[in-house]
Amino acid sequence: MRSAVYLISALLLFACKDRPQSASIDKKPIPETEISYAEGFTIERYEHYSVLHITNPWPGADKAFSYLLLNKNAPKNLHDNTLIDTSEFDAVVHVPVSTLVVTSTTHIPSLDMLDESEKLVGFPNLDYISSPKTRALIAEEKIKELGQNESINTEVLIELSPDAVVSFAVDGANKSISAIEQSGIPVLYNSDWTETHPLGKAEWIKFFGAILGKQAMADSIFGKIEKDYLQAKELAATAPRAPTVLSGAMYKDIWYMPQGNSWAARFIEDAKGNYLWSETSGTGSLSLSLESVLERAREADFWIGPGQFVTKEQFEEAHNVYGEFDALQQDRVYTFTARKGETGGVIYYELAPNRPDLVLKDIIAILHPELLPEHEFNFFSKVE
Repeated sequence: MRSAVYLISALLLFACKDRPQSASIDKKPIPETEISYAEGFTIERYEHYSVLHITNPWPGADKAFSYLLLNKNAPKNLHDNTLIDTSEFDAVVHVPVSTLVVTSTTHIPSLDMLDESEKLVGFPNLDYISSPKTRALIAEEKIKELGQNESINTEVLIELSPDAVVSFAVDGANKSISAIEQSGIPVLYNSDWTETHPLGKAEWIKFFGAILGKQAMADSIFGKIEKDYLQAKELAATAPRAPTVLSGAMYKDIWYMPQGNSWAARFIEDAKGNYLWSETSGTGSLSLSLESVLERAREADFWIGPGQFVTKEQFEEAHNVYGEFDALQQDRVYTFTARKGETGGVIYYELAPNRPDLVLKDIIAILHPELLPEHEFNFFSKVE
């Protein structure tokens, strides 16, 4: 009987010695990254790692993703799966990453602002990039061309062997992503494009702050953007009236324009503009007949974002009915597609989601020029 007791005691003693003593420390959560506007991701922070949750990878998605961001200098018992079951995660990324591939131009400004552009080693269709800093790296052949986003050159990408690939998806059915994952390269979905609040899109810089090891810097940058945006919104609220606004243009006899809950509509609202279709629900685009648009918006004060049109001649060549809108007659049409980068990429598409403060100030200067008399436009220009 006494021998049995000694045996059990010895087994318990050895079991206690084998148990990792740092488990309670490593798994102790610390204040998570505050996400105030974005609805598509959250970040849980721990002493030696973070968990990045992508809650809305694409519209109507029926699944979410979780990524383990494991600090490179974390204790060995975290790296050898002693404390964390990595099978619970969709990918494991050792951070900060040293090399990176991204697949959307909206990702580029975050790398620029965080001073991490040189970590980018590949991108699909380099001509779309407008960032001067990134174009300089392309000129030095430090960033590889990866083909088209829909059919990315997985062979070249796998040969680059980046620490991570940041991608996006519209439905989750991308064979290229599967091939990359099977090669052992972690893929992370970034769904900044699904956000409808202007500050929600910009807040995705915190996503990049987490994988680049610059969370504090990302928080600071976003805090400044948020402050400037809210101050501009408060300034716009002092305007005595809200001018009426038309948006969009026709494509094959259908007029496409932002729905009332969309990102673009929110800018007009925050700039104290009266978007004539603000009552519509949805975050995408409306498909309307020319007659219905003309009936409601013939006398609109401003026309903001008329598709790809940048000159009056283009309107006249496309359809003579455009000339019936007061905004065009009175030179109150403003476009964001005229300003392009070195290789033809529209700067607005790349930078605007990351700098909503600059977009809002542009629109305030259009609708209420007396509020920002010295303003220099960042994205918009008058259709000449």
